[in-house]
Amino acid sequence: MSVMATSNSARHSVFIAGGTGYLGRPLISLLLERGHEVRALVRPGSARKLPSGCIPVLGNALDARSYAVQIPPSDTFVQLVGVSHPNPSKTAEFRSIDFASGSGAIKAAAEASIKHFIYLSVAHPAPMMKAYVQVRAECEALLRATGMNATILRPWYVLGPGHRWPYAIIPMYWLFSLLPATREGARRLGLVTLRQMTLTLANAVDHPCEGVRVAGVPEIRQYGSFASGTT
Repeated sequence: MSVMATSNSARHSVFIAGGTGYLGRPLISLLLERGHEVRALVRPGSARKLPSGCIPVLGNALDARSYAVQIPPSDTFVQLVGVSHPNPSKTAEFRSIDFASGSGAIKAAAEASIKHFIYLSVAHPAPMMKAYVQVRAECEALLRATGMNATILRPWYVLGPGHRWPYAIIPMYWLFSLLPATREGARRLGLVTLRQMTLTLANAVDHPCEGVRVAGVPEIRQYGSFASGTT
C-alpha cells in the first residue's frame, strides 16, 4: 500500500486538536492536498496560524465542553495536543495539559460518535520520562474503553526543525541495535522524522481501521503500513 496514493481512499471530514503545532500544521497541509475536509481546534486569535483551506473551530483544548458540540460532522478525530519539548521537569504539565486534553477529547469524540480516533501517544515501556509515559498510557486505556475504532501511534522522538539534537546520538542507536541485549529497546525507542510522522498520520486518516491498531517506531519508519484490527 503506497502512503501517497489515495485513489482508493474515501474523503474524510477530520477534526484536529493541536493543529497549529509542530505536527499539526504539516499534517493539515497534507490532508488538504489529499482532498480531505479539515477542521482544527484553535484558541481565539490563532486561526491565522492554520494552513489556508483549513476550517478553524474556536475552543479550548483543555476544556472539551468548549468544542464538543462542534465536532460533528467530522468522522475522524486526531489528537495531537501535548506539552512541547517534553522533559522530566514537566511532570505537572503532563497531567494538566496532556492528560486533560487527551481524556477530554476521547470522551467528547465518543459522545459525538466519531468513527475513527487517532491518538498520538509515546513509545513504552521506557526507562525514562516515566510521568510522560504514564499519562499517555492512561489515555490509551481510556480510548480502548470507549470501544471506538482507534489508531495509536507511539513515536519516541520526532526529528525536525528545532528538534535536531538527537542526531548526535544516532551512532549510539546503531550500536545498541546490533547488541542482542539492547536491540529491542533501540528499535522501540528509536528516532523518526517529522516527514515520517506526517505521512503516518495522514495514512491513518486515509485508511481507518476496525478495532484498535498500534504503530510503534518500526511501523512509523515504514510510513504507516498498518494491518487493520491489530492490538
